[in-house]
Amino acid sequence: MADAAVAGKSGKVVIRNIGLLLSGDIDRPILDADCIVIDDGVIVAVGREKDLDAAQPKTLIDAKGTCVCPGLIDSHVHPVFGDWTPRQNQLGWIDSTMNGGVTTMVSAGEVHLPGRPKDIVGLKALAITAQRAFDNFRPGGVKVIAGAPVIEKGMVEQDFADLAAAGVKLLGEVGLGSVKAGYEAQQMVAWARRHGIQSTIHTGGPSIPGSGLIDKDVVLEADADVIGHINGGHTALPERDVCTLCEKSSRAIEIVHNGNEKIAIAAAQAAMLLKCPHRVILGTDGPAGSGVQPLGILRMISLLSSLGNIPAELVFCFATGNTARIRGLNGGLVEPGRDADFVFLDRAQHTAGRTLLESVQLGDIPGVGMVMIDGLVRCGRSRNTPPATEVPVVVGG
Repeated sequence: MADAAVAGKSGKVVIRNIGLLLSGDIDRPILDADCIVIDDGVIVAVGREKDLDAAQPKTLIDAKGTCVCPGLIDSHVHPVFGDWTPRQNQLGWIDSTMNGGVTTMVSAGEVHLPGRPKDIVGLKALAITAQRAFDNFRPGGVKVIAGAPVIEKGMVEQDFADLAAAGVKLLGEVGLGSVKAGYEAQQMVAWARRHGIQSTIHTGGPSIPGSGLIDKDVVLEADADVIGHINGGHTALPERDVCTLCEKSSRAIEIVHNGNEKIAIAAAQAAMLLKCPHRVILGTDGPAGSGVQPLGILRMISLLSSLGNIPAELVFCFATGNTARIRGLNGGLVEPGRDADFVFLDRAQHTAGRTLLESVQLGDIPGVGMVMIDGLVRCGRSRNTPPATEVPVVVGG
């Protein structure tokens, strides 16, 4: 599929006959609306069709009473270049993940590049190259926010200023390089923050050669913006330490697919108990040794809703609006001015749930009927999810 950078503008798009509209906003997760109007990839109006200017669209989509949700955001991926991962020697993993409803990915470091440079000049060059490459090319249309250098000993503040000036906005997981002590990480995280670069810290046991244990004390001292895979990637800290991090830190709580599922539930429940569900964001932490998970975000939503006993409409916000706000992205929320990135969902055929939300709370993942990025349809019925009971159709355009 052509990348979205050369696919052209969407023009006016109208999505009508929406049965359930999830907003991505955890303070108001469900909107009383049945229609969305888009112009050149941006939402311009949301409401009841009778109250909107829905006439003469370039593209008209009948949602067929299904659910429209902001495109899912994977807060933790490890891309390399293009749609190939050397970690599993797999082609097409990003396009496949788009078939799981993901429209945006955030890199936690391009750590799987064979021969990844660890000298300061090399790591900066790699980050800038990755940022430029994924800015120019979107596999399957997916927006990959990449260029996340793994910090190493010897870096000074000017290095972070150079990276920021070149367009780098992220740090790779703190702890995957030679910087592992809390006081060292704290200094570099502060430099990064000063220059507008967001940081994520590895949490838990080692995941790749060169990484090591990052315990709760290091996480608290480093004070990175995101507590990366708080449920371990793969090995988690003790549950009491994870709950301590949720309580004593004010930073984002990132829960991933490639981690400890028991601790994932405990972290989400701790956030609910502490009345800070807006801090919870979701990722897959793939590609990894356990593979690539095209449905990883949907599986996490189902897991946390069913076994964590958290309303499904709130958990969808973990993977959309929460991440958009914490990561500074323009998608993830259904409101005028936001990117027109959507996943059209319905309950899977033959699920025990009577509605989409009920089926998710029962532990089933929904069927994806369509994915839209920047107002452009990127796929119809997903090749990866169970078949949706009903699917939207393009009826005009």
